[in-house]
Amino acid sequence: MPSRQELYDQIRARGGKDQYTLEEMVRTGFWKPGQAETKASEELIRREGELVKELRELNEKQRLYKNREAALKEMRRERLAASRQKQKENKAKREQARADKAAAWERRKQDEILFLGEGASTQLNKIESRVGHLLRHGLPDFATHRALAQAMLTNIGELRFLAYGRKVAKGGHYRRFLMPKKTGGHRLISAPMPRLKQAQHWILHQILEKVPVHAAAHGFRTEHSILTNAGPHIGASLMINLDLRDFFPNITWPRVFGLFHALGYSRSIATIFAQLCTEPPVEEVDLDGETWQVATGVRHLPQGAPTSPAITNLLCRRMDARMTGIAKKHGFAYTRYADDLTFSTQGGDRDAGRKLLWQVRRVIEEEGFQIHPDKLRTMGKGRRHEVTGVVVNQKLSVPREDVRAFRALLHRLEAKGPAACAWRGSGERILARVSGFANFLSMVDEKRYAPLYDQAMKLAAKHGYRHEIRHPAKKVDVPPPLPPGTYVKRAEEKKAGGEVQESGGGLLSKVMRWFGKK
Repeated sequence: MPSRQELYDQIRARGGKDQYTLEEMVRTGFWKPGQAETKASEELIRREGELVKELRELNEKQRLYKNREAALKEMRRERLAASRQKQKENKAKREQARADKAAAWERRKQDEILFLGEGASTQLNKIESRVGHLLRHGLPDFATHRALAQAMLTNIGELRFLAYGRKVAKGGHYRRFLMPKKTGGHRLISAPMPRLKQAQHWILHQILEKVPVHAAAHGFRTEHSILTNAGPHIGASLMINLDLRDFFPNITWPRVFGLFHALGYSRSIATIFAQLCTEPPVEEVDLDGETWQVATGVRHLPQGAPTSPAITNLLCRRMDARMTGIAKKHGFAYTRYADDLTFSTQGGDRDAGRKLLWQVRRVIEEEGFQIHPDKLRTMGKGRRHEVTGVVVNQKLSVPREDVRAFRALLHRLEAKGPAACAWRGSGERILARVSGFANFLSMVDEKRYAPLYDQAMKLAAKHGYRHEIRHPAKKVDVPPPLPPGTYVKRAEEKKAGGEVQESGGGLLSKVMRWFGKK
């Protein structure tokens, strides 16, 4: 039962006592709306109630308008209340949109790599691959970054961490050290940390090793070695050997990215692979007692990563094909072991080497490399021909002075112990060096160097060095020297040894004078 005040409020809200009474009679069934005898009265009562209500509202407004300040205050109050309500609604919408955006961002970060550092993130959203190119080489396709991470047996966070390029960092993914060269000086080695090395091994086995390289490339390939690289040059009358300067640093990030993209991978996946397989040159800076690594240049192939040699072989396919064509044209054989290029011929005229070198130099420059000026050697008949540390004048052998020096090293090791020994200017890990060179001798000619090998292994074991038991050396099929080309007249050969009788005829000095002028 409503109170008296509630009853007054209801009568006022419905437009008067008659309107309230009518509605209550209709509700309780005492008034039948719509019947002929009640219809006119009902309409009059309702119309009267509406008019009373409107009149009341007009009177209320009139009272307000008479007091201007009160009217303005009421308008401001209403507008302020409406504004606050709208602000509240807009704030709720913004918070919801922000929450939705954050949730969507978190979902994307779980499935995508969105940023890999400055200069390496512009193409991460381009995920379309060329499936036909991938199928041609039997390579796996990755529709998303998550699919790539799963194939590499890792997760998005780990993959992002390994591929992220930092300009300044306290640590890095590589351990850098200097290794002495055989010819003097040192070589910077960048050895990847275990997690990055595992990712690089996956790229090597699942992608790079599935793509064929040119037959002239012998470095870092299964069933190939320095022996197969030297074999085609046995018994040559003229040999030209040259090295490429800064081979690995010259292969920069854009070329590595271009290789993976050319294989069929999307720009996004190719970017991730290029980041995993390259590193920038860095300098160490001490600041406030802490050591920081600062990137100082363009990312390039690190010498020490398992992927670097395979990438160089694939990037040099066109150069190898061009070099092979030039070599055949002038009657030369051509092989390449990493950055070491060798050309040889069984015979030839005096100008053959000069013509070949002119074209070779042009091709090397066009392919983005440079010839090392201190490592160009032209060897005529009568000189020792050496290819990647193996002598090839008549058969595969090790330089005589190296064998003598190694024999003297073994004698000193037996007499005075490891502390008093050094090999090629360094006494570090001397027992490992002794074992390594002994295995090298056995690989070149197992029967000939068997006594030295056995002596070296006994001494290494005597001083506590553990080495793997040697298995029978696997026979390496060394290809025979290539026959002379159609543009070269072959000289007479000895019936017994097949050695070319024609001399170099001063070709060495002529070629070197020509190259010096260029």
